[in-house]
Amino acid sequence: MALSSKLIKKYNQPVPRYTSYPTVPLWDGQLIPEVWENLVQQAFAQQGDKDGITLYIHLPFCESLCTYCGCTKRITKNHGVEDPYLEAVFKEWTKYLGLFNEVPKLAGIHLGGGTPTFFSPENLAKLISKIIRSAEVLPDHEFSFEGHPNNTTFEHLEVLAKLGFERVSYGIQDFDLTVQRSIHRLQPFEKVKEATENARKLGYKSVNFDLIYGLPHQTLETLADTFARVAELKPDRIAFYSYAHLPSAFPAQKSFEPFLPSELEKRALYEFGKHTLLELGYVEIGMDHFALPQDPLCLAKKAGSLHRNFMGYTTSPSEMLIGLGASSISDIGLGYAQNEKNIEAYQQSLHDNKLPVFKGHVKTCDDRTVGTLIMDLICQGTADIPYLIWEKLPFESLNSLFEMEDEGLVLREGMTLSVTAAGMAVVRNICAQFDLRMIASREIKETFSKSI
Repeated sequence: MALSSKLIKKYNQPVPRYTSYPTVPLWDGQLIPEVWENLVQQAFAQQGDKDGITLYIHLPFCESLCTYCGCTKRITKNHGVEDPYLEAVFKEWTKYLGLFNEVPKLAGIHLGGGTPTFFSPENLAKLISKIIRSAEVLPDHEFSFEGHPNNTTFEHLEVLAKLGFERVSYGIQDFDLTVQRSIHRLQPFEKVKEATENARKLGYKSVNFDLIYGLPHQTLETLADTFARVAELKPDRIAFYSYAHLPSAFPAQKSFEPFLPSELEKRALYEFGKHTLLELGYVEIGMDHFALPQDPLCLAKKAGSLHRNFMGYTTSPSEMLIGLGASSISDIGLGYAQNEKNIEAYQQSLHDNKLPVFKGHVKTCDDRTVGTLIMDLICQGTADIPYLIWEKLPFESLNSLFEMEDEGLVLREGMTLSVTAAGMAVVRNICAQFDLRMIASREIKETFSKSI
């Protein structure tokens, strides 16, 4: 169900994407490594032997700048940076190994960036092999990586497949040449097709495409052509993200600001894309995500076991996510920590034999309760709201929820709140009504991108 223009204008406000709660700008602040180490030991003792741990490894280098990008990256063509960086990553992992009281069980690895395929297949193999040898890899593990179609070679795919990688995500964004030129990400359809077919030849179980709506020069006509090409390759999963325009944080975005679609045009792009994907047989998983019916994400959604973390929607039951690499974020249930964003500072910390944590957050009881209900709303579309949380909501939030109910965006039955089909378009706004930390810190709202 499409939103009316009136509701689009009303709810197109800056709100978090809720890959965590509290969101990063609302963390308590600095977290000294010693406190983080104690939390990690506690969390591993409680959870590490249950479902294992998942590793997110941030590989921040790119050879050229994509001007839409909001990720932490370093632009360079100097591949001499590979060895020292990967040595620091493995040293960080050995620091964590020293905190665990036994060999860890490894439930998953995800390589993100930046551009992980900036690194040579040999160097990636060297790092992953050492990590695997230091842990017990669970039989149902999930190893995945992000690849740039232009430089993801057959050798990359082959080497990683031999190490247990079965999922690859390609950053496509858009196939239209004018859009690609505007965002400085030129990649011919033939390269995407080659990278996709190579993955399937090598037995990868899942190929994901990242697409973005709301980019400069995008129109319904250009998007229709993009989805025609997507239909030809039929990836297993599609992430159809809203472009986040934050030029104050990412100045390169100013270069195409005059060519961005209006908020109504942007929403029309999404509705067209969603309708097309449903027509192609994809199932809507949740905010921005679609998958074919047999995909594990669909099965997890049906079973009510879908999760969400800093990497998006996942089927992994692991409650311990350890982030390795510059700017990586760890989520261990009891709290969060983020590494130094600056690559030199990150490497220097490890040279000094210290974990490169520079800020974090220890969760309170309220944080855990609110985090659970927000994740339930985003993953399951429904949540039981504890009375203690209802009690703490200010009048403005309660009034907004009543308005959302009148507008057909939510349904309320006793203490249970459910998001309607129309409400999924503004699920971030719905979750924000329960965000006790953002409610108490209204002045930081401009940190977040607009919801529509």
